[in-house]
Amino acid sequence: MGPSKQETVKEFSFTRSDFERVRALIYQRAGISLADSKQEMVYSRLARRLRATGIASFQRYLDDLESGRLGEEWESFTNALTTNLTSFFREAHHFPLLAEHVKKKARGAPITIWCSASSTGEEPYSIAMTVCEAFNTLAPPVQIIATDIDTNVLQVGANGVYPMERIGKLEPERLRRFFLKGKGAHEGMARVRPELRQLVTFSQLNLLADGWPLNGQFDVIFCRNVMIYFDKATQRKILARFVPLMKPDALLFAGHSENFLYVSESLKLRGKTVYELDARAASR
Repeated sequence: MGPSKQETVKEFSFTRSDFERVRALIYQRAGISLADSKQEMVYSRLARRLRATGIASFQRYLDDLESGRLGEEWESFTNALTTNLTSFFREAHHFPLLAEHVKKKARGAPITIWCSASSTGEEPYSIAMTVCEAFNTLAPPVQIIATDIDTNVLQVGANGVYPMERIGKLEPERLRRFFLKGKGAHEGMARVRPELRQLVTFSQLNLLADGWPLNGQFDVIFCRNVMIYFDKATQRKILARFVPLMKPDALLFAGHSENFLYVSESLKLRGKTVYELDARAASR
């Protein structure tokens, strides 16, 4: 039997060995565990990198990547394989809990929040809108650190410019209060108001890196829908590093399909996919 039609139309040869090399490299660099079912996705995304670099085969591309001959291509390789599915106020049940939590902590030092997988910015800006509403001001006593491994999406978040269809489901009051509609050449776009953008600092961070450029402890950590890409050993390692970064009454928000109780004895469930430190575990 000859090759299938799907195989014959491929621009580049992509063998099982190539796929296994990609799996090993992205796991090593970013902790992402690629399932067998992701082979076509990997081909599609990395084929763009072959075209961009002018390299004619996956084997040569991966050889050059590992040898360092491609300079800063590691960043593009990682960006290409990072999934960035997000939206404003995704998993909406979390945000009333966040508002209640920050209002309780209104006195004293500024409230610090870390959004550890910020993608294109919808999540940290949803956090910012929530705290603005909680304090009824565009200048609440809150600092939000938004990090991601993907430098491309961080730039989108820092710019804070989105197509109207991305924000169209927001309530009219939120649109009016937090966004500026584009005109002329920017028709159909909207930009996050500068007061909101000033609450959020975007920076690159790899959760697998040996050191995280973070100072102090946080009142809230968002780590939603990122642990699902890691195996249990990697999840356990990351959660163990979260714990000392959490203030005693801090909250940790997870994604709807993530359960941290199976990988950390230091956390207990506070609400639906919301965790807090387990004092009993901390005292052991």
